[in-house]
Amino acid sequence: MDHTATDPPSAAPVRVLLADDQALLRSAFKVLVDSEPDMEVVGEASDGAQAVELARSTRPDVVLMDIRMPGTDGLAATRMISADPELAAVRVVMLTTFEVDEYVAAALRAGASGFLGKGAEPEELLNAIRVAAAGEALLSPAATKGLIATFLAQGGGAEPAVAGGSAGAHAQRLAALTVREREVLVHVAAGLSNDGIAGRLEVSPLTVKTHVNRAMAKLGARDRAQLVVIAYESGLVRPRGE
Repeated sequence: MDHTATDPPSAAPVRVLLADDQALLRSAFKVLVDSEPDMEVVGEASDGAQAVELARSTRPDVVLMDIRMPGTDGLAATRMISADPELAAVRVVMLTTFEVDEYVAAALRAGASGFLGKGAEPEELLNAIRVAAAGEALLSPAATKGLIATFLAQGGGAEPAVAGGSAGAHAQRLAALTVREREVLVHVAAGLSNDGIAGRLEVSPLTVKTHVNRAMAKLGARDRAQLVVIAYESGLVRPRGE
């Protein structure tokens, strides 16, 4: 049989799991996501425990996770998803009431790929899903400033969550980075995109992406968001220097 005239297969839609205790909000998100030809909602959870259960059974590409939910909250659920090797490909985007709320740093430490304010425009939400599904981190300039402010409020990140030697461990791993990789990491922590970094360093965006990927591999970071946390917790970047 001759298949030479067949159309190329279309890419599989981005699979999205919604986790929010407000049914009305979930319904609105579902209508919005399902209206896009390149994505589909594969499950809805009303609390963190259900979100983790559905993540394991449906294997979504992206979880839109409300940070505050009764019972198991979004932070705890994100930690459980991030700690499960079988869910390594699942990306979590935290939904917050305010983009600079006090849980932002904790969300990123828990393994979230980024966060988005609940008041975001529909196009912003859809873009966030696509960005996260592509393996990038959703860290807007405003969100990055919020993260820096949070570290400032916490004394530069030296709080109980990281006092158990993780800062020293991060600093030790930084020794494996090349000078250029460290330079790129500093720009990532400042919230610059690959294109923005490429402009600063006068190299191609592809070269920047290579440096970012190598830094992630050496530092054991899931994605760009984790690089930001490591940059601050290791002391490579100090908020007061901004």
